[in-house]
Amino acid sequence: MPLVYLNGELVEEADAKISVFDHGLVTGDGVFESVVVRRGRPFALRRHLARLGRSAAAIGLEAPPSQELAAAVEDVVAAAGFEFGKIRLTVTGGLGPLGSGRAKSCPTVVVAVEQLAEPSPSVAVVVVPWARNDKGALSGAKTISYAENVVALAYAREKGAEEALFLNTAGELCEGSGTNVFLGIEGELVTPPLSAGCLAGVTRSLVMESVAVTERRLPRRELERAEELFLTSTTRGVHPVREIDGRPLSWPGPLTSQAARAFGALIRAGQA
Repeated sequence: MPLVYLNGELVEEADAKISVFDHGLVTGDGVFESVVVRRGRPFALRRHLARLGRSAAAIGLEAPPSQELAAAVEDVVAAAGFEFGKIRLTVTGGLGPLGSGRAKSCPTVVVAVEQLAEPSPSVAVVVVPWARNDKGALSGAKTISYAENVVALAYAREKGAEEALFLNTAGELCEGSGTNVFLGIEGELVTPPLSAGCLAGVTRSLVMESVAVTERRLPRRELERAEELFLTSTTRGVHPVREIDGRPLSWPGPLTSQAARAFGALIRAGQA
């Protein structure tokens, strides 16, 4: 059984316990990062820790220093010995009251890891009927308040799809429940800008640094024009979409294949 890092110690999973008064449990007050383990090493860890710091600052939470968190991740990965896995690094507001007010408390820090299977060759997606709030206080922050994504993913699975896509309050494409979205339209690769309310995905950034991508607002009608589409995330990498709202797509299309090759080269070189 993999060990878990909890507040400065490596412990057995059965001993990794937090208080029922932890503000992350009570209110969802916390931030997190998912980091993929590739070839036994955490991939793009520096970028993930930088984003964790930005998310924590966005909700007024003081996270431990990046060096401390990096050491915790390395210890957990070494203890697990997985070649391919997923690290979950969570920082919550620590002990607090049974309400929204945050107490002056040390944060709770948890690092856990699990083994992963390789992603499927392609995925079907649907657009959910609820908007992502691009104007909210949590927009662009990776917080543990994920109930909205749980509901959206359940909706997608009821429709026979594996991922849910959100529009924002303006009716523009925003993101998936745990992914960023790229469209191929008339030979151009496009993706929503961060101002549309999507998360600044680490894999999104790596793809955009590797191939030509246009950031622009994408009203829903643009989804109907897309000849190809792919998702990006830490565990998926570049993941081709075979179907959107029941409409078949070309997969993997030429732009998807180009992005996958470029991202694969970064993985092989260990450059992130």
